Parts: sequence; C-alpha cells; structure tokens
Amino acid sequence: MTANSGGQRTVSTSEAGESRSDPMTDAPLGSPHVADPIIESRDLDVYYGDDQALHSIDMEIPEQQVTALIGPSGCGKSTFLRSINRMNDLIDIARVDGDLSFRGKNVYDEDVDPVALRRKIGMVFQKPNPFPKSIFDNVAYGLRVQGKDGADVDVEAEVRTALERAALLEEVEDQLDESGLELSGGQQQRLCIARAIAPDPEVILMDEPASALDPVATSKIEDLVEELAEEYTVVIVTHNMQQAARISDKTAVFLTGGHLVEFDDTNKIFENPESDRVEDYITGKFG
Repeated sequence: MTANSGGQRTVSTSEAGESRSDPMTDAPLGSPHVADPIIESRDLDVYYGDDQALHSIDMEIPEQQVTALIGPSGCGKSTFLRSINRMNDLIDIARVDGDLSFRGKNVYDEDVDPVALRRKIGMVFQKPNPFPKSIFDNVAYGLRVQGKDGADVDVEAEVRTALERAALLEEVEDQLDESGLELSGGQQQRLCIARAIAPDPEVILMDEPASALDPVATSKIEDLVEELAEEYTVVIVTHNMQQAARISDKTAVFLTGGHLVEFDDTNKIFENPESDRVEDYITGKFG
C-alpha cells in the first residue's frame, strides 16, 4: 500500500474516464494483470429478470489488498459485490452468466455449496445488523454454525481475537454479555465485522460499511479496513471517492449501465485515468 506520512495513500483529487477497452483482451482500460488473483471474473453478466445489471465484467482482484468499487448509484457496484459470494442467489429473478472464480474455481459451478462459500467470503452490509443477542453470542454465531464450539476450539479466545482484530475489544470487554443492539452505530458495525471475521474467511466484502456513520466512526472503520488487509482480501463498495483514495490499493470504476470502465492502481485512477468518462466522474462533471 502506498502511504504518506499520515498513513494515507498519496492520491490527488483529480480523476478521469471513457468506455473503451483493450482491443487485444477486451479488458477494461488500465485493467492490471494479477499473477495469482484470488477472485477473477470473465465475461460476467448479471440480470434481474429482463434487466441486465452487469455487462461483460472482467476483473482480477489481488490477494490481501483493498479493492474499491466506485461509481454512481445504480451502476452495478453492489451487484458485482454480491455476485462474489452468491448473495444474488437470494433474489429469485437474478441470473448470472459468465465466470466468476475464487481461487481458480467458478463459484457458480453446480458442485459449489453457497453456504460453504460464504464461510470463506464473508460480508459486511451497509447498515449494521447485529443479532438480538449478546456481544459475545453475535461474534460466536459463525463459529457455532460451523460446529467449532467443541472441546478442540476455545470459543471465548476466538471471540476475543475477532473483537480485537475489529478494534472493538477494549471498548466492550467488560460487557460481552450485554446486547449488541445497545452499542453505538459505529460499534455495531465493528461488531458485524468481528462476526464476519470470526470464522476466519479469506475475503471480506463490504457494501458501503461507513455510509450511515458519523465522521469519527467512519475514520475508525477506514483504519480497520487497512489493518484487515494485512490478513484478508477486502473488496469495498463506496460512494465516497475520497474514502476510496485513502484506503484502497486498486480501484474499479463502474459507470451507468453496469459497465466496468476502468480498473487500475488507485493512484493511477485518481491521478491519471485513461478514460475521459472516469475523469469526468471523478472531477464531478457528471454522476
């Protein structure tokens, strides 16, 4: 991760865009090749009934980095995110064509169990959604679902580790038996992050995790995302371009109609994008 002395990436606020692709690969402009991508999509199309939400998405997501998905509302960012761990399966009219692989295996193959997949690819939603349980039981939930509460697993230690990784343990260690619903909004979101990482996934998907939080809570979430990338692959949807510039290593720009227009190193996207449409979006000329 490229950072300045304040711990944030050095990125300017100018940006660019246009819907072109590499004629040799049909990849989005600037699409970086990743030697061993943990997630890879090829010609990915997603439909909701007769409406096509994503068009031929090609992307290689690197391991243990933060990849930000940005773009205006309705451009397909969240649809792509939910496709990675098959959350779109929960929508009756959703249909997926093309390939989307996790560690080289197409997640939509018939022999892939979506529940098992989601244990490897956890998700944190826009609005904090703690269960009406204690703080401890919220975090322990995934461990118990996986049957990891036997004699060979110290559930209490696992819960405390997850809370520590989510930068929440110091704030709640004396109230683990109290309801998670009593926490502040920012604490609830970090509780949900702790719940997501407790089963030890490899990838964490985040759908605008700070959009409903105040600036102080948002800053804590951003710091946490950068720390998590030391152990996990993080893919985050955000409407906040400054946030994407601060915390991500790679940035994918989706524009109206469900097209991935440009995907590259974050500094490159924000300082010198190849697409005029991306530059117009980033500089506020549209979107």
